[in-house]
Amino acid sequence: MSDAQPSSPPVGGTIRRSLVAGLALTFGLLPLTLPLALLPTTPAHAAPSPEGDGQAALVDQEDQRLLQTRAVLAAILQAGGVTAMTWKQPQIYGSSHGKTLVLPALNTDQPYTMADLIKYGGKYVKKLPDGSYLLGIHVFVSDGASLLLQSSSGPLTLRMGSIPGAFSSIVSFGGKMTIEGTRQNPVRITSWDFRAGKPDTDPNDGRAYIRAVGGEFHMKYASTGNLGFWGGRTGGVALTGTDRPSSEQKHLTKEQRHANKKKRQQENENRGSSGGGPGDIEVEKPGGTATHVPAADLVTGSIDHSTFNGNAYGLFVSGSNQSKVTNVKIANSLVDGLVMHRFTKNATIENVTVSGSRGDGFVLARATEKIRVTGAAALNNGHNGFTVNGTALAEGPSASGESLETFGDSSINNSRAENNGHYGVELLGGDKLSVQNTQIVGGDMGIVVRSAATRVQISGNRLSKQTRQGISLRDGVKEASLAGNSITGARTGIYLRNSSGRLTGNVIKGATAHAITMIGNADGTEVRSNTFEGSGTSAISTSRADGKIKKHDNNTDRWDDTASLWMKARRYLKPMNFIWASVFTVVIVSMIRSRNNRRRFARLGRHPYALQMPMEERKVWRLPHRGDRQRGRPPAGPVAEPVGAPAGGSGGVRRSTTVTVPQIPVPVRPANPNGGQSNGAQPRRPQPHGVQPNAQHPHAPRPNGAPAGAQPNGAQPNGAQPNGTWSAGQPPRQGLPQPERGGV
Repeated sequence: MSDAQPSSPPVGGTIRRSLVAGLALTFGLLPLTLPLALLPTTPAHAAPSPEGDGQAALVDQEDQRLLQTRAVLAAILQAGGVTAMTWKQPQIYGSSHGKTLVLPALNTDQPYTMADLIKYGGKYVKKLPDGSYLLGIHVFVSDGASLLLQSSSGPLTLRMGSIPGAFSSIVSFGGKMTIEGTRQNPVRITSWDFRAGKPDTDPNDGRAYIRAVGGEFHMKYASTGNLGFWGGRTGGVALTGTDRPSSEQKHLTKEQRHANKKKRQQENENRGSSGGGPGDIEVEKPGGTATHVPAADLVTGSIDHSTFNGNAYGLFVSGSNQSKVTNVKIANSLVDGLVMHRFTKNATIENVTVSGSRGDGFVLARATEKIRVTGAAALNNGHNGFTVNGTALAEGPSASGESLETFGDSSINNSRAENNGHYGVELLGGDKLSVQNTQIVGGDMGIVVRSAATRVQISGNRLSKQTRQGISLRDGVKEASLAGNSITGARTGIYLRNSSGRLTGNVIKGATAHAITMIGNADGTEVRSNTFEGSGTSAISTSRADGKIKKHDNNTDRWDDTASLWMKARRYLKPMNFIWASVFTVVIVSMIRSRNNRRRFARLGRHPYALQMPMEERKVWRLPHRGDRQRGRPPAGPVAEPVGAPAGGSGGVRRSTTVTVPQIPVPVRPANPNGGQSNGAQPRRPQPHGVQPNAQHPHAPRPNGAPAGAQPNGAQPNGAQPNGTWSAGQPPRQGLPQPERGGV
């Protein structure tokens, strides 16, 4: 066995590889210079490494191939002569990126058909035994040309060759492409790996695709499957405008040529008879530098009653005006379902269902505006059901000079989003975006609005079974209007973070945290006439919000407040509430003390402000003295104020006057019956008996025969005038009355 020669490959394997190579060379799907020994022996769908870079390189190759084909065709037609006449007929153009069947414009209005592809494609277009057609070459429909794919005798099935390293495509560049079937005889287009005998399901090495660049595209009663790879323009079925210079050699009809001739003559008459001379320069007004798509280079199209299954992008539209997509089903897209990309405007999307996409169901990207989505359904997609992006193309100066203007006026109406992986609907920036009368089931959140969107309208929607929040406004949303929405089963019904809006007439059921939560700056927000049912620490949470918030006429009768006593107390422990509570407490305490003082003063029998009375208006109290009891003087008590004394007192007689002493009660010990003072007796507070104006001081000397209480010689109290007033030079004495010595 040691001298055994290396075994040769089996005969069957060699024949099989030779047959595959022959078919590949026959259909132009592999470079003609590829040696048979280098044919791939790896599995049919071996992914390049890294797969992303490989697919991106294939997209660049496709762009270069299209530009080369277009440039060569324009140059030949411009040169004229026999070569130009030859290129006015369908030709196969070869390049380093594959072979391309070029369909130039014809002088007739008749479009190219499947029969013409078989006629001019030669060995690269074959009819298979089952009646289908196998396309093994790129097809280029030039400006002014038209291609019609249909079959009146039965269904048309077109299999576009797609194997590792090579694939076919159909691209119209400024022309018109129509794929039109009927309900009885639809058109079916799919990628096809003839080695495996099935559609190509691996996009890593490139797949067949269909694209319209400018011009017109129409599809009706058609189905496509397993087309496209990597980018949107090669993603399956794509309608794209172009911002590249238009071809000077556009195909014009007879009427268009006559109209242009008349226009040139009119311009010459307006400029004068000279019309300029050699070397003259014609100056035109320069255009802007911002990215834009001229109206003449926008693509217009309509797609009706068609299906897209397993494409990289189900349907991709960019640089389009007034396109219509109606009654369409898109399923199992590898990236997104229906994508309206930049510079798409005035589009109509009706009765379109997108399901099973790995990314978003519907995407309205930046620089799109005035797109109406009605009666659409986004089901079981990996990311969002609907994504609408109205943000500006740039936030400041940029190399391409993009505008800072936001986009908007797009709407989603009467649609449905169910069980999508992320959000039901996401609105990013923009102005006047709206979601109305739409049913959203499941998802992490129902409707999310963020990135400083303005004047968003969200009304009449029905949301249920969201994990976290039903409707969320975040990151600078202003002037939003949320009205008449029904939210059931979300942990938080409506969530606002650094955003504001008007929330009116919404019904929130089954919330387990809050019906409405506000965080950050919510100035200008109004919450009115909403109904809340559920349980949580509060129906409307504003503890972490700032700004002026209006809340009124909301129905919380069926809201179960589960907050603890401390949490409830914290709701009211705010600075202003504390200040007002302190004010009311002081008032109440003062009222209670005032009432108690009145009772105490009434019990004591004195005026509450007696101590604040002037000295001359107070009653006089005699201070107790031990000698008073020995001399038999009257007990302590109020002293009568003298009224007057007889006039003419003799000299040398001691006179005394009484003054009004403040009424100061002094406790006095009662006298001991044995003549001494009792140590065990309690002091007694003497009771005042009022001022007695006519009473005389008990110890004042009286003249003989004078009535009790009269002053001798009519004397007045010390310093007093006959009218009862005090002289300015002698103020009244305080304390006990003192006798006044007379003159000698």
